[in-house]
Amino acid sequence: MKRPKSHSDICFDRLLLLLGCKAPVGLEDGSGRALNKGKIYISKSSPECVLDAYSQQFNNDFSSFIACRSHEMVTGGRMVLSFMGRTTIDPTSDHSCYQWELLARSLMSMVSQGLLEEEKVDCFDAPYYAPCMEEVKKVIEKEGSFMVEEHDACEIEWDGGMELQSDSRGERVSRTLRAVLEPMLESHFGPHIMDELFRRFGQHVEEHLSNNDTKYINLVVSLVKL
Repeated sequence: MKRPKSHSDICFDRLLLLLGCKAPVGLEDGSGRALNKGKIYISKSSPECVLDAYSQQFNNDFSSFIACRSHEMVTGGRMVLSFMGRTTIDPTSDHSCYQWELLARSLMSMVSQGLLEEEKVDCFDAPYYAPCMEEVKKVIEKEGSFMVEEHDACEIEWDGGMELQSDSRGERVSRTLRAVLEPMLESHFGPHIMDELFRRFGQHVEEHLSNNDTKYINLVVSLVKL
């Protein structure tokens, strides 16, 4: 007997990094020059068009994701989503993008010492977006397959709140993010710079956390299939 498309009563999805498989389009000018020079994600110095491009890419990817999952769910079924986000409307807030700022700083320090070509950094745009809850709800309501039942946001320490004497907070954060980001970064920048890149990144994180209490924001959304 052929199983119907809609068969799931409950579903849990943990969206770790990528809601889509590509970075947003439109991050170059008419001459092909990068609009977000020296950066690899949204930052406080990014032009407005870069922020808009990332927001639009999220809207497209998240809407497609919701639509696909809706075909797997029965009416009244529930889906719980958990992913990194932010608590403010401002997409350049430290809680949502500062780890990328420190990674870009690490890359640019290698550029300044001739270890990496600046063009390599300029043409890399992270396929990532940390939405606020208002953006998430707007996409869900517009797509129309689900109703938001409950939602929440919680803070998470960059290093998970662990206290180990064997390494620093910066080293722990660097090691954790390397496990997630290295395949993507290695395919663009090459394997030969990874050790040095994440060593510098760990130092930048350690310096940042010694003066700031920046945390990750994790969004949790409970949906009901209409």
